[in-house]
Amino acid sequence: RVQLVESGGGSVQAGGSLRLSCAASGYTFSDYYMAWFRQAPGKEREGVAWIATTLTTYSHSVKGRFTISRDNAKNTLYLQMNDLKPEDSAMYYCAANRFLRGSGLSQSMYDYWGQGTQVTVSS
Repeated sequence: RVQLVESGGGSVQAGGSLRLSCAASGYTFSDYYMAWFRQAPGKEREGVAWIATTLTTYSHSVKGRFTISRDNAKNTLYLQMNDLKPEDSAMYYCAANRFLRGSGLSQSMYDYWGQGTQVTVSS
């Protein structure tokens, strides 16, 4: 069965960096679209970035600061986050789906989700 396990979250000061990882198993990783979402308390879950093979798309709020990448040999998805801001604080989730249906930054596209990793950015 599909399993996604995030890691790499933590607490950092504004302007700092973190790299999140998502270890995938139970399916052919290279065949799937992958994405990162985040959800802050009291807010809806929002798409941060998604990746096909090499094509990537970012939300406006993180473009230029975050980089999504994948290592198909390691079955791992990454999110490099630079110049972090307090508003980036949230639970971060990775998501996967075999088929493209609609927007890659839409929750409805993804059938598989990890449990999340917390990112806290202090000012």
